[in-house]
Amino acid sequence: MRYSSTGANIMMTFFTILLVLIVLNVAMVVTSLQSVSKKSKRPTKTISGDSKTVIYPINLITENYKKAV
Repeated sequence: MRYSSTGANIMMTFFTILLVLIVLNVAMVVTSLQSVSKKSKRPTKTISGDSKTVIYPINLITENYKKAV
């Protein structure tokens, strides 16, 4: 009985690609976590309570309607 090595080659190719993708994913996660830890060490700005936001009301009822066609 003779076995074909095609199945073994396909499996090796699959696992090689899978391993490369896993290593790439781990590298991206580590890089992301390092950038988050660098951002958290920066001092944050204090928000002063002196600035007031002006909110303008939206006029939903309009008196003038334009003809569509």
